[in-house]
Formats: sequence, C-alpha cells, structure tokens
Amino acid sequence: MPVLSIKGLSKSYGKINALQNMNLDIEAGNIYGLLGPNGSGKTTTLGIILGILKADEGSYEWFDGQYGEYHRKKIGAILETPNFYPYKNALDNLRIISHIKGIKQDNYDELLDLVNLSHRKMSAFRTYSLGMKQRLAIAATMIGEPEVVIFDEPTNGLDPQGIAEVRSTLTKIADSGKTVILASHILDEVEKICTHVAIIKNGAMLATGPVGSILSDDVFIELKAENMEHLNRMLSKLDWVNNISNVRGMIHAEMDPSHAISEVNKLAFENHITLTHMVARKQRLEEEFLQITK
Repeated sequence: MPVLSIKGLSKSYGKINALQNMNLDIEAGNIYGLLGPNGSGKTTTLGIILGILKADEGSYEWFDGQYGEYHRKKIGAILETPNFYPYKNALDNLRIISHIKGIKQDNYDELLDLVNLSHRKMSAFRTYSLGMKQRLAIAATMIGEPEVVIFDEPTNGLDPQGIAEVRSTLTKIADSGKTVILASHILDEVEKICTHVAIIKNGAMLATGPVGSILSDDVFIELKAENMEHLNRMLSKLDWVNNISNVRGMIHAEMDPSHAISEVNKLAFENHITLTHMVARKQRLEEEFLQITK
C-alpha cells in the first residue's frame, strides 16, 4: 500500500507551468528523493501534498485514505528555514512545538539524542550553528511519532560537516522504519541517502524508480599509459568497450559489465602497454541525471 499516491497533479503560476501532470506512488519505508534543479517544481509538489497550495488539476491521497482529513497528524515536515525562539533552549523549543501541535510528548531527550544534540539541549537556539538548527528542526518533525517525514533541501547552506551530520540523522530516521520524502537539487545527497528517486525538470516527471534501476549497469573506466595512442588503438578494437574519449590526458570509456577491468589490464600487458592509472566504477546518479535531463 502506498503511503502517498499522486495522480495528474498540475499547477501554474500565470504563464509558468510549475507542475505538469505529475503521477507518483511512494511506498512505506522508502527514502524517496525528489531530484531536480531549482525551479523544477519540487517545493510546489511538497506544498500541494501538505495542503499548503491548491493544485489546478489532479489529486493526491495519503495512507490510502485510512486517516481521512486527519492524515496531517501522521506527517512531519520542514519546508522553510527552521524558526524557533532564539533565547530558549532546545528542550523548551520542543515543548512549545508539542503544545502547538496539541501532542503530549515526554521523550524529548530521545529526540535530541537522535539528532545528536543532547550535549547542547540547555543551550539557547541562537547559539547553534546552522547545522545544529537544522537538526533541531528535524527533531521537531518527529514529535507525535509521524509515519512520514518530509524535508525540503535539508542540507541547503550547510558546510561539509553539517551535511554529513544531517545525512546521518536522516539515515537513522529511515532505519527506524519511517518513510522519508526528501526534495533536493544535490545529486550526491540523493544518491547517498535515498532508496528511490523521482527526477523532475520544468514541472515534468522524467524518470522514477529505485536508485539502482535509474542507473545503468555499465562500468566506467579511467586509464592512462605512457603510450596513449597505442592504448587508444587497442581499446577501439574491443567491441565491449564503448564511448572512448580523452579527458585531461586520461582515457575515459564505458565497459560492458559482463567483462572485468582485469581483462583490460591483461590485454594491455600482452600488447606491451604499461598502465600507469586504472580505475573502474559504476555510473553515478549525476551522470544519469545529466543524460535524462538533456
């Protein structure tokens, strides 16, 4: 049973088509990434499914309708920059959020431990770094034990350490069995966190599915040798090596996954070519994204 089913959502702002006939099902327990450049329609989608914006056409349904109009009580979300009372500490701010939501909550220490803020729970919010503020906001979304948590660009503006800390927090939340919906324009973030991805551009859905199925099975190889012309000629004769190109003094190519890079090394040796650099890797989401959104 999908926790969220979207059918034919469309939304325009004047002459701008923010969403165009979007269809998407999100299953329970997945970490689903809405991936697209800024202005692609990600935030508009989240605004509609949270009841903040009204769609021009189409519909959506949460939890197969089992909670009716009270489905929002089962969802935690951050759509904007986190705002808390600057002079109050983390515990007091979470208590205020609980009061606003009308939820009796007593496991604040557990929530702060989840986001690695226990050591700063008595510090004023204004003394927090941007990453700490974002993690407190994540803790706030967990009040009321939601089944689904939604984050819009959760690592925006963070330094590398802050990004790593937020990524670790989101992974822990997903590991607890909750469904996570994450909107981002950062491909590396989606690839490292998400199990599923929906690629959006100009309001249109271009591809959707498990991250592994979006990526091709081809192996990408990088090679360098003292005699690059000789190496290039050898590779061009192999029907299982394709798309050979020279990039900054190195050969880049795609290799059929039924072959191993050790075969390339063996053939090079037999052809009296000494490889000085040899790397094989799977296609990354960034490369697939650029191909899909051309």
